[in-house]
Amino acid sequence: MDAIFYFLKSIRWQDVIDVTLNSYILFRFYALFRKTNVFKILIGIAALWIFQQIAVSVGLIVTSWVVQAITTVAALIIIVVFRNEIRSVLQTRNLKAILWGFSQKSADAPAQIIAESAFDLAKKRIGALIVIPGKEDINEAIQNGIPLHGDISREMISSIFWPNNPVHDGAMLIEGNQITEVGAILPLSYRQDLPSYYGTRHRAAAGIAEMTDALVIVVSEERGTILAIKGSRIQRVLKVEELAAVLQEHTGTRDKEKKSSRRDRIETGAAALVSLMVITGIWLIVARGFDTLVTLEIPIEYMNRNPEVEILDASVSSVRIQLGGSGALIRSIRSDQVRVRIDLGRSVIGSNTFTITNENISLPPGVFIKSFQPSSVDVFLDTPTVKNIPVQVDWTGKLPENMRIEQVTVEPEKITVVGGSQILKTIETVYTEKIPLDSLTSSRSLTVNLALRPASLKVGPGFRDKVVVNCVIQEKVFEGKPR
Repeated sequence: MDAIFYFLKSIRWQDVIDVTLNSYILFRFYALFRKTNVFKILIGIAALWIFQQIAVSVGLIVTSWVVQAITTVAALIIIVVFRNEIRSVLQTRNLKAILWGFSQKSADAPAQIIAESAFDLAKKRIGALIVIPGKEDINEAIQNGIPLHGDISREMISSIFWPNNPVHDGAMLIEGNQITEVGAILPLSYRQDLPSYYGTRHRAAAGIAEMTDALVIVVSEERGTILAIKGSRIQRVLKVEELAAVLQEHTGTRDKEKKSSRRDRIETGAAALVSLMVITGIWLIVARGFDTLVTLEIPIEYMNRNPEVEILDASVSSVRIQLGGSGALIRSIRSDQVRVRIDLGRSVIGSNTFTITNENISLPPGVFIKSFQPSSVDVFLDTPTVKNIPVQVDWTGKLPENMRIEQVTVEPEKITVVGGSQILKTIETVYTEKIPLDSLTSSRSLTVNLALRPASLKVGPGFRDKVVVNCVIQEKVFEGKPR
């Protein structure tokens, strides 16, 4: 459980963005190429890459090299062999469609194509009359239609209603996925409630709708408007999606479209989940599978110390930490990004022992602890106080036999020492550093350091950690004569 917790804690926000971004890119490849042969090849390349990683992990050097070469060649084959298919996918979509859109099912194409074609004609102010029969036979109601039996496409519809086309004034009949007749003449309506600005095209549309159960789409070349007429109902359509819905409802593909949409949502959700899992797996392999180790010496920081006490001594001043992580992260890590903190909030005067755990160590995201030493630290706390203490010279060795010390003075004779109250209670004298007597052959003044022990003791304000020792040295006199 702790391992999972520390793993989750080590995840950086950059890792989340990295995985999310690449998961979405992989998902967009699926959305754009899922109905093409390119998608199948991409799946094969992905399988080869996974196999190559497995070969590397188990030490199959030659196999991994061969699979890597095959993967590279396969990527080139996709670009060369399927360049037309790739271009057609990208050219038929704008930037928004590439980033967000989804390819449409072929079963939904007729309604979508008819709706898009109608709005293209309306934008160019080209009139059009499109009849989509219902269940009733309308052959007896129309005249002089020219059989065509061509596949539905935006280019085909636009060319038929182009003003220079001889059949552009007639009606187009669409059955299923084909344009069956063009240039057909429809019966006119004699309804008195039609607007006065309706011309022959609109009245012909209303006429065939009254006589049959057909749906008629009318594009006005004067006003650029689109009407959907069925029976006695005349509906103005303002959006492509609205017209496509009317066509689907008329042809009975609306329910199929709903089922297909539900299936698409399930497939899309599954594809998004698989993309996330694949990229997460790759991230774990790349970022976590090749850990690099580094050892840092980090000084200990003490927090929440009572301002009335001081740290007089500690068993260690730093912690040696071995860190692991991806090579890129480990190479970029700095010592100041790692911190070791000890909380002194519950400490007492005197000796305190604190156990060092992972909770005391702060790390940058993405890096984890392999080991650290020591596991505890002893800290001695005390209340600082001041004491005047006399200075004593610490001699070592012997004077030459013919010499003697006549007089010794120390300047200053006493110094102020700052330190813990418990330590200063036991100290009555401050010694100098050792002065070797055998080096003294004449009177002199020596500047020597003070030997303050323990190291937590400091010299008070106005004093130095050095004193001047004045020595008066004389020769010994035997029987009234110098020897």
